[in-house]
Amino acid sequence: MWRRISLKTRLFAILIILVLISFIGGFTMVWYTYRMERLLTDIIHNHLAAYNAAEALETALVNQKGFVSYYFIDGNPDWLKQLGEYRQIFKTRMVRAQQLANNELQVHTLLRIEQEYNRYVTAKDQVIDHYRAGRTQEGTNLHQTVRISFFTILDLCEEYKLIQKNQIFQVQNESHVQARNLRIIAACAVAISFFLALGLVLFLVKQILGPIHRLAQDASRTPLDNQKNNDINSLHHSVHGLLKDVHTTRQELEKSREHLLQSEKLALVGKLAAGMAHSIRNPFTSVKMRLFSLSRTLKLNETQQEDLDVVSEEIRHIDTIVQNFLEFSRPPRLQVQYISPSTVVDQALQLLIHRLKSYRVEISLHRDSVSPPILIDPEQLKEVLVNLIVNACEAMHDGGNISIHECVTDTTGFGETAMIELSDNGPGIPTEILDKIFQPFFTTKEEGTGLGLSIANRIIEEHEGRLEVESTHGQGSTFRIFLPLERTMS
Repeated sequence: MWRRISLKTRLFAILIILVLISFIGGFTMVWYTYRMERLLTDIIHNHLAAYNAAEALETALVNQKGFVSYYFIDGNPDWLKQLGEYRQIFKTRMVRAQQLANNELQVHTLLRIEQEYNRYVTAKDQVIDHYRAGRTQEGTNLHQTVRISFFTILDLCEEYKLIQKNQIFQVQNESHVQARNLRIIAACAVAISFFLALGLVLFLVKQILGPIHRLAQDASRTPLDNQKNNDINSLHHSVHGLLKDVHTTRQELEKSREHLLQSEKLALVGKLAAGMAHSIRNPFTSVKMRLFSLSRTLKLNETQQEDLDVVSEEIRHIDTIVQNFLEFSRPPRLQVQYISPSTVVDQALQLLIHRLKSYRVEISLHRDSVSPPILIDPEQLKEVLVNLIVNACEAMHDGGNISIHECVTDTTGFGETAMIELSDNGPGIPTEILDKIFQPFFTTKEEGTGLGLSIANRIIEEHEGRLEVESTHGQGSTFRIFLPLERTMS
C-alpha cells in the first residue's frame, strides 16, 4: 500500500505529520504557558495580595497598642488622636481584605475579626472614659480585659494569614503538577518527532539522495569523488553551470546581433557620407561663394538683403546638418562657450521665422527671466532646437501652435538645470513607437533618414544633459531639454 503512493505524496505526508506534531506541541506549550501565567497571576494578584492585606491588617492592629496607657501616664490628648488615626487605617485595611476574600472561610474569618474588633474598640473607649472621669481603678481593671480581646484579634489575624499561606501553597502545588505534565508532553512530542525524523532521513536517503547521486554523476563535467555529501553541490554546480552557459551564450548572441546591426548602420552611414561629401558639400560651398560675391556686387534693398541673409544662413544650416551626418559614427565635437540658452533659442527662432510662416505655425515664448550663461556649444544646441521645431511643424500639416517655456529648475540627478520645453498641439506620437524615436535610423517619414532625433539626443548627452519626451496620441507632444548650470567640460 505504502509503495503504491507516489514519492511526492509520501514526502508530503511525512512532512505534514511532523508539522502537525510540532503544531500540536507548540499549541500545548503555549496553552500551558498561559495556564502557568494565570496561576502565577492568581498567586500574585489574589492570594499574595490577600496575604499582604492580612499582614497589613495585623500591623494596623499592633500599631493601636499602648496609646491609652500613654494617655493615662501623661494625660496628653494627642495620644488619643493618633489612636483614632490608626483605627481608621485598620478599618480601611479591613475593607481591602474583605474585597480580596474569595471563599467562605476567608469571609467568615474576616467577619469574626471585625466583630471582635468592634467589641475591642467599644471596651477600649470605655477605658478611656474611666480615665477621663478619674476612675483609675475601674479603667485599669477594664484595660486588662481589653488586652485579652486584643490578643484574640491578633490570633484571628494570624489565622487569616495562615489561610492565605495555605491558598498560596495550593496554587504552587498545582503549578508544579502542570509543569510536570508539560514536561511529559514535551518528552513525548520529542520522541515522536525523533522517530518520524529518523524515518524521513531513511526515506530521503533511499528515495531522493540516491537518485540525486546518480544524476550528479551523469551531469557532472568532472569525475566525482566518493564523498556523498558532495552530490547536491555537484548537481547544483552542474545545473548552475549549464544555466550560466546558456545565459552567457544568449548575452553574447544579443551583443553580436546589436554589434552586427550597428555595424550595418555605420557602414551605411559611411557610404552615404562618402557620397554626400562630394555631392552636397562641394556644391553648397560654390553656392555660398556665389552668394557672397552677389552680396558684394549687387545693390540690394533692405528686404532683398534680408532674404539673401536668410538664404545664406539656411545654406550654412544645411552644411551643419551634413557635417553632423558625416560625424554620426563619432561623438560630436563641441565648441563650448559661456552663453545663455535663451540667446540660442532667440537665434533659432530668428533663423526659422520664414519657415514657420510657410508652415502656418505660431510660436509663443514663455520666459520668466533670461537663463544664466552656461558652458554650451550654441551651434549644436541651436541644431537641436531647429530639429525639434521643424519636426513639430512637419507633424502639424494644417498649421498649429508651438509653446516654448524656459525656466531654471532642480532636476533629480542633475541639480539645477536650465530647462527648455517645447510643446505642440499636433497629432502626437503613438505609444508603441515612443521609446524608439531616439534610435538611429528609426523614422516614420518616407524620405527621412532617422538621424535627427538621435543626433539631437546625443548632442544633449554630450552636454551632460537630458532630452525627454512626453506624448499622447492625438494630443500633441512635449520635448524637454535639461542642461546643467554647473559642469566640467573635458
